[in-house]
Amino acid sequence: MSVTETHWRLGRRGALLRPFCERAGVRPRGRSRRLQRALVDFGAEESFTRAAARVQEHYGLDVAAEVVRQHTLTHGAQLSALRLPARQPAPPTLVTQLDGSMIPIVVPAATGADRRRGKQLLWREARLCLARPKDSATPCYGATLGSVTSSGAMWRDTAQAAGFDAVTQVHGVGDGAEWILTQFQEQFGTQGKYLVDFYHVSEYLAAAAAVIQPRQPQRWLHRQQDRLLQNRVPAVLRSLAAHVEPAAAPATPVRTAHRYLQQRRAHLDYAGTRAHGLNIGSGEIESAHRHVVQQRLKLAGSWWKEPNAEAMLGLRVARANNLWQRYWHPAPSALN
Repeated sequence: MSVTETHWRLGRRGALLRPFCERAGVRPRGRSRRLQRALVDFGAEESFTRAAARVQEHYGLDVAAEVVRQHTLTHGAQLSALRLPARQPAPPTLVTQLDGSMIPIVVPAATGADRRRGKQLLWREARLCLARPKDSATPCYGATLGSVTSSGAMWRDTAQAAGFDAVTQVHGVGDGAEWILTQFQEQFGTQGKYLVDFYHVSEYLAAAAAVIQPRQPQRWLHRQQDRLLQNRVPAVLRSLAAHVEPAAAPATPVRTAHRYLQQRRAHLDYAGTRAHGLNIGSGEIESAHRHVVQQRLKLAGSWWKEPNAEAMLGLRVARANNLWQRYWHPAPSALN
């Protein structure tokens, strides 16, 4: 019996035998893994509408933006589950940073025929962390839209992927947000030493300088910065204390700067940090927010349902962690 006869007879009974589909690794009205990879590749970087246009431009295939969206988010959720193996051997010193940035979230109305009516638009904090050995330029990344506690657990997991173990010393640097300081201490304990970002402290001092020495604020600011770099924090505090505004004043930049430094004196060891060849700024995580998170999740006019934002965030992190090839490397026969 020929293949044509088999198709005809089985077709009359309902089911069809599709030898080409079996050989090519595709389903009727489905898409091969190679095409799915292209859809997700474009969808991870640009809007789904623009991604569909690029598929047509490069491959001559007309694919709806909704199809790109479905495949991108489905594979994004699966990529999110991939974990990096721990680096070996464990580095003696690990550099790590954690920070948050806001992304747009839409919550559809719970009831009604048109759930767009009554929808809520809000902003959620995407928390991104990185960790790398001191002498490495290749960090491991982690990200979540979850709680502060889950952010701390993610931070430790990311550090472990970068090689953190029982003897590793951890250098953390970032802004002085209480939740970051608390999570750093909980996750790394006595193995960790946290430094408040020098430039973040300088912003507080710059605001105070405009009040203390309005004619030459930069001169006063540079003097205080020099003192900070020499660990002369008491001198900076004295300079601020002489000009602290009354608590009831309409604006209190000097009081705010004084309180900020006073509460974080244990995390201002700039001289010791520089002596060990470690960074005193958090520009690395701020740059990572732009190219890992914001470049895709903060496109103009884009609003995300939270599960979709989580999937896209996981996809972007997996790509940053160089897990893309590992995920799309099935048996050669499936790439037809």
